[in-house]
Amino acid sequence: MHTQLLVLGGGPGGYAAAFLAADLGMEVTLVDQDPNLGGVCLQRGCIPSKALLHASRLITEARDMADWGIHYDAPRIDVHALRARKDKVIGTLTMGLKTLARKRNVKVIQARGFFEDSQRMRLDSVDGSKLEHNCITYDHAIIAAGSRPAMPALFNLPTDRVMDSTGALALQDIPARLLVVGGGYIGLEMASVYAAIGSHVTVVEMMPKLLPAADPDLVKPLRARMEKLLDEILLGTKVAKVEDKGSTILVTLEDAAGKQSQREFDRVLVAIGRRPNTDGLGLENTKVKLSPKGFIEVDDKQRTADPAICAIGDIAGEPMLAHKATKEGKVAVEALLGHPAAFDNQAIPAVVFTDPEIAWAGLTEQEAKDGNIPYKTALYPWAASGRAQAVGRPDGLTKLVIDPETDRILGVGLVGVSAGELIAEGVLAIEMGCSVRDLTETIHPHPTMSETVPNAGEVHFGVATELYKPRRDRRVEE
Repeated sequence: MHTQLLVLGGGPGGYAAAFLAADLGMEVTLVDQDPNLGGVCLQRGCIPSKALLHASRLITEARDMADWGIHYDAPRIDVHALRARKDKVIGTLTMGLKTLARKRNVKVIQARGFFEDSQRMRLDSVDGSKLEHNCITYDHAIIAAGSRPAMPALFNLPTDRVMDSTGALALQDIPARLLVVGGGYIGLEMASVYAAIGSHVTVVEMMPKLLPAADPDLVKPLRARMEKLLDEILLGTKVAKVEDKGSTILVTLEDAAGKQSQREFDRVLVAIGRRPNTDGLGLENTKVKLSPKGFIEVDDKQRTADPAICAIGDIAGEPMLAHKATKEGKVAVEALLGHPAAFDNQAIPAVVFTDPEIAWAGLTEQEAKDGNIPYKTALYPWAASGRAQAVGRPDGLTKLVIDPETDRILGVGLVGVSAGELIAEGVLAIEMGCSVRDLTETIHPHPTMSETVPNAGEVHFGVATELYKPRRDRRVEE
C-alpha cells in the first residue's frame, strides 16, 4: 500500500494534520493503535478530566453556597453513573472524529507502526486480527505518537492500587484515602476531583512549591483554596518507599531535612510527568535524531533530520499541550506543500483547570528575571472586581509583565474562576505586540472578569478606578 502522506498517531496533532492535508488535496492515511481517534487528550486526558472537573466544581460550588444562606444536602455520588457520563462525552467526540475522517476520505488503520526505513512502515496488528495491509510506503510521514505517564520503578508493584493519570480517570471507585504524588497540573486537577467526590487526599511534591513552572503570585490563591479542600499538601517531600499491604499501600515519606514518616493509603496516584513515545517506533532505521531527553528534534517547520519525516506534538518537545500539537500539525502540512509556514508563535497559553483556574501566556516574571530581561509588573486583585465579588470569588488575580521601555505586553497571567477562558485575550495581545495602552483603551463589558485585564493596565499607569496607586502618567509623557 502507498500513500502520499502517512500520519502516525490520531491525537489532536495527528488528526488535525491529517484533516488539513486532506482538505488541501493530499491522499492521507492515518495509523493509530487505538480503535478511535482522539489520542490521549480525548480518551485518557484533557476531555475526560475536564468532564470530571466540571462535576467536582459543581459539588464545591454547592458547598460554598452555604455562605449565601443556601444549603444543600451532602451529595450522593453514583460513581458508575459519573463514569458513564464521562465515557459518553468521549464517545460523542470520537464518533464525530470518525465521521469527519470518513467525509474527508482519510484512510484510518488501527495498527502499530514501525519504521523499517525512511519511506516504509510495517503495520502490526493490535488485537491479533489480520490486517488488510502489513506494510505501507509513503512520500511523507508525520509522527504524532504522543507521550505516556512516567512511572518510576519505585511504584511498580503487583497491585492496581497504584495508578497513573489514565487509571485515575477510569474512576474505578472512590478511595477513602488517596495519595497524589506530584504537585503539577495533572496531580492537582485529579486531587481536586477525588477530594470533591469524597476522598481524603494528600498531595506530595518534591519541589518547595506547587506548580513549579507557574508564577508564584498565581499559585498562592490556588494553594489557599486547596489547603481547605485537601487533607494535606506536603512540599519539599519525596516518596522514599512504597509497600503493598494487600488492602492498603504503606508509603514512607521523607522531608527536605531527611525526616521520615509513614502513612497508609487506599490508592496512590503517580503524576510526576510524561515521557515521549519515541521508543519502539523503529526510528533507528531512519535519519531522525533524538534530543538527550528523548524528544524528536525538529526545526520551525516541524521537519526532522530525515527529509521524508516530520514530527509534531508531545513527541517533538515541550510544552506537552494539545493546542501546541494542533498548531504544529497544521504547520507541518503547510510546509510540506510549500506554503510559507513556520511555528513561530510568541505565546503558547497554559491552563491549569483547578478551582480556581490558573492560566498564563508569554513571559513569566521568573523567566524575565532568569533571562535578565527588563520588565515591570502590574497586578489587579479580583477583590476589587464587582463581578468577582458578586459571585463570591474575589480570590483571583490578573498580572501583566510589561516591557518598561515600550510598554509592550510580554506576558499575561490569571488566577480565578474561568481564567482559562480569559487568557486568549492575553495571547492575542502578545502576538500582536500590543502595548498596555492598547488594552486599557479597549472597552470591556461590565461587570465581567474580563475587565480585570485592562484594569491591570490601569494599575500600571496609576489610574485604576477601584484601586489607588501613585500615578505613572505615560499618557502625558507620550
